[in-house]
Amino acid sequence: MKSILIIRHAKSSWDNVLQKDFDRPLNDRGHKDAPAMAKRLLDKKIYIDAFIASPALRAYTTAGYFAKAYAKKEKDIVTFPQLYEASTPVFYSVISHTSDAFNTIAIFSHNPGITDFVNSLTNTRIDDMPTCGIYAVHADIEHWKDFESAKKTFWFFDYPKA
Repeated sequence: MKSILIIRHAKSSWDNVLQKDFDRPLNDRGHKDAPAMAKRLLDKKIYIDAFIASPALRAYTTAGYFAKAYAKKEKDIVTFPQLYEASTPVFYSVISHTSDAFNTIAIFSHNPGITDFVNSLTNTRIDDMPTCGIYAVHADIEHWKDFESAKKTFWFFDYPKA
């Protein structure tokens, strides 16, 4: 059994409208929500083996808060440039290249692609993946390369205002 947590980056700052989208940081709420959501996972006794993120600042920073909560270092976060503005096939590709040594992975990315992707996984659909939202599924597989074609079971959905 493999499990995946799909996590949208926490709330980003729009203080500098001239700033490149890729370089937008988290705002105050984002800096509060990310560690709080990581703690919720820890409280549920969910262990994460691997942290995979878009290298965009807001996604990478969000992943950093989760990694820190799990006593991991920033260098333990694996980045894939493709996860910035990712489509559903990109998510499946990144997952298929994950080491089978990992049983539970967390992927940090962006809308609108993240909403499209989570809605492709199970019959449990959401209108819009909220910032710092977590959509989790299980797949009865041994190898991540089999994830796309595997039957996936909805595990849970959580977000800061829930």
